[in-house]
Amino acid sequence: MRYVAAYLLAVLGGNETPSANDLKKILESSGVGFDAENADNVVSKLAGKTIAELIEEGSKKMASMPAGGAAPAAGGAGGAAAGGEAEAEKKEEKKEESEESDDDMGFGLFD
Repeated sequence: MRYVAAYLLAVLGGNETPSANDLKKILESSGVGFDAENADNVVSKLAGKTIAELIEEGSKKMASMPAGGAAPAAGGAGGAAAGGEAEAEKKEEKKEESEESDDDMGFGLFD
């Protein structure tokens, strides 16, 4: 992923066709390790494609992935209402537990 990010940074910086050496400069300037084989792989697979094309291709692939979160079907209206209340209670309990776990660690979000 770091090689793709470096490639995108190079393109955003005005270099339409970054080389593996360009990726090396970007990665090493931020203190990240560099592997020439991975960089060459990214450069060869992205060669000749614009960022807009890559984003469009990626969006199509992401659209076909399941996102989860689907609720099971309820048996009837009464069952759905009762299930919704129970679900709300569970969420509240989980929320309270997560807040307590932050206290146990000795720091909060803005400490």
